[in-house]
Amino acid sequence: MAKYRKKPVVIEAFQMTKERSWDNSEWPNWLNMAWICGTLEGVHRITFNDWIIQGVKGEIYPCKNEIFHLTYEKVDEE
Repeated sequence: MAKYRKKPVVIEAFQMTKERSWDNSEWPNWLNMAWICGTLEGVHRITFNDWIIQGVKGEIYPCKNEIFHLTYEKVDEE
């Protein structure tokens, strides 16, 4: 059996906190659009501290905080 590693890709992510849920001034534009479009898999329930991710093809999906930190690392912006 062969083993595979996930290709490194850069995604955009936004952590939804209780404070940010009341003030959308920091929300990226794609997140505002997500309320209209939903996700590829349908409707997902997002809880506070979940990360909302925009994938490489514009797909939107939630990720639990613990899983997010095991899967992703912050990219230095150039």
